[in-house]
Amino acid sequence: MAQALALAEEAGQAGDIPVGCVVVKDGQVIGSGRNQREASGDATAHAEVEAIRAACARLGSWHLEGCDLYVTLEPCPMCAGAIINARIQRVWYGARNPKAGCCGSVIALFQERFNHRPQVYGGVLEPSCGQVLECFFQSLS
Repeated sequence: MAQALALAEEAGQAGDIPVGCVVVKDGQVIGSGRNQREASGDATAHAEVEAIRAACARLGSWHLEGCDLYVTLEPCPMCAGAIINARIQRVWYGARNPKAGCCGSVIALFQERFNHRPQVYGGVLEPSCGQVLECFFQSLS
């Protein structure tokens, strides 16, 4: 999660909402990403999607079975869908997302009857993850 947090800080410094993500397999980071919606002008350039794309490219497959995803903010519906479709085994997130979170804040999407249900663990480095977001939004005021 520390690597995801560093990526979140990079995103914030670049003017994007500070969210970072890494995909790990067998203890090794195989994909990483950070929010890049502002820089790319792409609504789908969320940290999770970027990290999943990188992991798929590294493995040469869209199947990310046996992989863990670490993200600093609870995934939104789009990212939760990507996680399900990639067959990620476990999701670890930091701060809760009361506006769009799909691990229980708005909906518990991973508990629905989809063909794949990752295990979910929240609150990992939550104070640090939340602080990065809070500082970013305070700087916009």
